[in-house]
Amino acid sequence: MKLTQRPFGQTPYGEATLYTFTNDNGLEVSITNYGGAITSIIVPDRSGNPGDVVLGYETVQEYVEHPRFMGALIGRYANRIANGKFSLNGVEYQLAQNNGANHLHGGVKAFHKVLWSAEAEQLPNEAVLHLSYFSRDGEENYPGNLSVRVDYVVNDHNEMEIRYGAATDKDTIINLTNHSYFNLAGGGSILDHELLINADAFTPVSEDLIPTGEIRKVEGTPMDFSTAQKIVARINESHDQLRFTGGYDHNFVLNDSETPLKLAARVFDARSGRTLEVLTTQPGLQFYSGNFLDGSIKGRGGVAYEKYSAMCLETQHFPDSPNHPNFPSTVLRKGEMFEELAVFRFLAE
Repeated sequence: MKLTQRPFGQTPYGEATLYTFTNDNGLEVSITNYGGAITSIIVPDRSGNPGDVVLGYETVQEYVEHPRFMGALIGRYANRIANGKFSLNGVEYQLAQNNGANHLHGGVKAFHKVLWSAEAEQLPNEAVLHLSYFSRDGEENYPGNLSVRVDYVVNDHNEMEIRYGAATDKDTIINLTNHSYFNLAGGGSILDHELLINADAFTPVSEDLIPTGEIRKVEGTPMDFSTAQKIVARINESHDQLRFTGGYDHNFVLNDSETPLKLAARVFDARSGRTLEVLTTQPGLQFYSGNFLDGSIKGRGGVAYEKYSAMCLETQHFPDSPNHPNFPSTVLRKGEMFEELAVFRFLAE
């Protein structure tokens, strides 16, 4: 493993650093401690030609200025909370309503907008970027002083692990994820990508993109990726769930497995031969097909990021869980540890 680092520019909170991990197989992952954002993942195709499979920007100023959560760590609460409200221990909390009437991805100055403390460690078969952040009681109106750590681990098996951990001094809620936008072809549309999601059910949403509380079978719906399907196959079907979101932007209820770490999704791009496998210990996966990208944001090389130019596969607990007792709990009690793992494995065939 090779590990390098360099200054990445000034943010409102100090100088950011860019860390780059490279293994002997040609996998190269770059991460900045501003927002914990993955800025680049270079993966060889079936012919050995390298290509960048995530969207990203060239400068830290673009990460500061632009929305879309490009490659960033998301918290305290990933995804949406209805009307920005939840109750815990008899107390109602009002969060920022930064997505219409709803709360999205932790609020205005959330984890994607802070400068994380960072320490890089190089080991024989892997390299680790240790990130930490102390979120004070009342930040974005969440309760509890929350100590968060996230380790990015890149190894010789063409895997990138994201290890999440947190502890609080007061009962709170938490839902952490990473918001990378993937395109295994390295450009163009993701509509011809073949996608498998290891889920027999999903959580349907209403028009405001908030789960109704129902857990619905995917069978017989455009949400059925239990066998590999091209994303384009049913994305334009007349179905209320696709109409509400303009494509896919849904939480899938992952099937149980015998081990805590389970396959969540597998994506294959026939043009490049690249495959991405996503594994997680969390109960849900948000599949987002880039519906709200509209060409107004330009990334590396001045490329405009158009609709369906990338997809997100966010390992998570369910959206709006604090308001749905039938969903897996996102409450973190004082004295408990939050620990979750996501693995992104890259192959070429």
